[in-house]
Amino acid sequence: MVDQASGLRRLQKLKDEKQVEGDGIQPAVVAITSGKGGVGKTNIVANLALALIRHQQRVVIMDADYGLANIDVLLALSPRYHLGHVLFGEKTLEEIMVKGPAGMQIIPAGSGFQELTHLSPDMETRLFRGLAGLRDRCDFLLIDTAAGISKNVLRMLLASSQVIVVTQPEPTAIVDAYAVIKVVAFNHPDSDFPVKLLVNNVSGAEEAEAVFGQVRSACVKFLKRDIEMFGYIPWDGLLADCVREQKALMDGHSNSPAGRQFMALGKKLLADWKKNPRKATAIFWTDFLKNQCEIPVEP
Repeated sequence: MVDQASGLRRLQKLKDEKQVEGDGIQPAVVAITSGKGGVGKTNIVANLALALIRHQQRVVIMDADYGLANIDVLLALSPRYHLGHVLFGEKTLEEIMVKGPAGMQIIPAGSGFQELTHLSPDMETRLFRGLAGLRDRCDFLLIDTAAGISKNVLRMLLASSQVIVVTQPEPTAIVDAYAVIKVVAFNHPDSDFPVKLLVNNVSGAEEAEAVFGQVRSACVKFLKRDIEMFGYIPWDGLLADCVREQKALMDGHSNSPAGRQFMALGKKLLADWKKNPRKATAIFWTDFLKNQCEIPVEP
């Protein structure tokens, strides 16, 4: 069995050495996840990407729900190739990437491919080597994970530089958000590893703070760790309209209530990255695969 703590410490050492070698500031890698499906995670990813682009950042979105593609459907894209072609060794990541709104680059997932729900070691090697090759192509890599706590999801969360957990003000979504944070906390030895909460579809700041308070209280009491409130997105009827129209809210409605919040959250992501770019790097920007290190996950 892989020693999770020692394995991740080795990876962190490699990451630090790579930075010391003078490779420069590496792109920030933000994994956006949720315990429960249907909380608006993919919509948040797309609109955060557009907010970052408005802040003059180069953004790549990776749809990491390998067998159930979402981001291309949301943005009315029809990619010819998808991650399955990369995982099976038929294409490179650069060959499957497609351009989305405002110049964002998108790595599309496949849809209806059950074999992609459990990645083999060879598939993971191809994926992470491909991601390592994107270092010079973006300032931010936003990873839209599948919902839940599968091994595929957890590996991606542990390899990222920070995790944003999306929830809504309903009991099942709140409980499932806590479950994701719990699994990350138990598998990551760094108590400072940033896990943040974003509350979607709320009436305002007061309701968002109440939801955050519930999750934070459980984390402090049972996990002995604190979490950060990343922010919230208010209910906005234009969001639902844009989903039906297969476009992002920020692509035409950036001055709506939700649009202004996305702009604020994009600015916050950028400020956090500039404040501590070393902390914002991710494991797969290093050459850890050459050293045969693993991202440890409990079986």
